[in-house]
Amino acid sequence: MALTWAQRREVLLSDCIVSPDVFTPMIDRLAAFVVPDQQALETEAAQRNMHLYLQGLLSHLPSKNAEDITTFVDVQRQVLQAFIGTAPWDHRPLIEVLVPQVACRLGHPDGIIAFDPSSFPKRGTHSVGVKRQWCGHRGKVDNCQVGVFMGYVGDDEHALLDFRLSLPQEWARDQQRRQECHVPPQGRYQTRQEQCVEMLDEWGDQVPHGWVTGDDELGRHTQFRRELRERGERYVLGVPCTTTIRDLEAARPEYGGRGRHPKAPWQSVTAWRQSLPADAWTHLTVRDGEKGPVAIEMVTRRVQTRMEHKRTGPEEWLIVTRRPLSDDRTLEARASRDAIDQDAHSRHHYYLTPTDGCGVVFKEPSFEELARVIKAGACIEASFKRGKGEVGMDEYQVRTWAGWHHHMTLSLMAVWFLSGETHRGQQLTPALTLPQVRYGLSLLLLEVYCTPGVDYICRQVQRQLQRNELARFYHHRTRKCLPPRKLRRDIQ
Repeated sequence: MALTWAQRREVLLSDCIVSPDVFTPMIDRLAAFVVPDQQALETEAAQRNMHLYLQGLLSHLPSKNAEDITTFVDVQRQVLQAFIGTAPWDHRPLIEVLVPQVACRLGHPDGIIAFDPSSFPKRGTHSVGVKRQWCGHRGKVDNCQVGVFMGYVGDDEHALLDFRLSLPQEWARDQQRRQECHVPPQGRYQTRQEQCVEMLDEWGDQVPHGWVTGDDELGRHTQFRRELRERGERYVLGVPCTTTIRDLEAARPEYGGRGRHPKAPWQSVTAWRQSLPADAWTHLTVRDGEKGPVAIEMVTRRVQTRMEHKRTGPEEWLIVTRRPLSDDRTLEARASRDAIDQDAHSRHHYYLTPTDGCGVVFKEPSFEELARVIKAGACIEASFKRGKGEVGMDEYQVRTWAGWHHHMTLSLMAVWFLSGETHRGQQLTPALTLPQVRYGLSLLLLEVYCTPGVDYICRQVQRQLQRNELARFYHHRTRKCLPPRKLRRDIQ
């Protein structure tokens, strides 16, 4: 046994040997990567600024906002701030370049389209779409913006494709706030389910897929599930633990001899789950994790659910998963407090998947297939982690409608470039990870832009002095008093 472990250790360590070919031409590949996107922009200045902003997102900067990026790439602060925040360029053509690239490399007939809202905490009240609402990032109701994202999960990789900013009703009705944040006329209030359907209609035919998945915030709405069935989509959508069902496979109550034959009673999925026998669960190993194999237990049943106004809904399959409380690794997506329920030993998630759609009867999916689709929710969470942890997706300092969409688009592009470089590098170094690729690229960019010298130091100090003096001048101007010259003080 010791020899086997030693051999395995040597194999793992050999996978960590990094070839110089992984990083040597990476800067050139980044320049080639942005060419199709640059062609989608109209002006040469916008094309140049897009490349500079992407380099800033991929750099070593701890805070990747426009001001810090301008300092790193050595351009005027107002140039990049205007490019991101107020410039009237359309971000949609860049998404139209990104989606076919993802579909070409990751596309698979059994691929999974995953919808997931993501929150961005904010302190003020002036950023577009901000309000007190459920903030999944902090696990409570808080002041934040929310974006609804469409992701794609292939066999071995995943990526974010498109997004919509969730504009609350009070924002949609407030003309003054709309003008201050430059919200266009087409920016209107939509439910998050409507935004998901809109993205699915736009990209569903271009992205090969066999499944659609989402968390309980989406699955709890019967209208959204009906929209997917009408489009012939197979889905696995989370539902809250308060969902009411009727078990269609349970034994019917005894007939009393008069009236209609009785049916199984309506009950919550929690009560139904608690009545299951111990041998009803099937044990599955989902994937290999850093701390060992990730396993769940699962049970399925054909059920009916209730729609609005207590109307009886269509037949669906109910899926219940169970994991021990001691296992804190992310697998299932969670959007609200009632997404799960737990007992003394386990936590439980609930999902629904259709039995038919658009006149087609679906075959009952296997446990392995259902587990694969459920796992896609964790893959999209990993995509958010990449975006927020590696390229500053949540570190923007913009308030306008265009600024938010510009930053999100370039963040998705930056993560997609890192994903491609990671896939390429793993052919030479199997253990290579995306954070390590970003780290290596940031060092290469540091060599390109940071060549310390007297001239460079003078430029940086001058930029900071000008920024401080302009801020001081602005504060005096708002008070209508001429700013004094700064007094020269002797060094103590």
